[in-house]
Amino acid sequence: MLIKEILTEIETSTHPVAKALHKGEHFKVLVIGFKNGMVLKEHKAHMPSKLTVMDGTVEYRQGEEIVVLNKYDSLDIPVDEVHSVLATVDSMCLLTQG
Repeated sequence: MLIKEILTEIETSTHPVAKALHKGEHFKVLVIGFKNGMVLKEHKAHMPSKLTVMDGTVEYRQGEEIVVLNKYDSLDIPVDEVHSVLATVDSMCLLTQG
């Protein structure tokens, strides 16, 4: 149901929609939905994190570096490094933290 909720909300949203799929005392798994062109603005991860693309394509941007992630690709996100994520097509990602 959660992913269906995100798909519904993303249709009228102007920014990515993120919801917790599962969380515990020391971890969290988020599902993030993007429409083409949406940006998860610059921010920092404060704990070890991994971004996994479940559908679509996104660009992970850290400084001048751009890493293209396609369906089923994943990337470890460094702690306390400023980064952003741009969807180049409609996309659905998992973000595992902790």
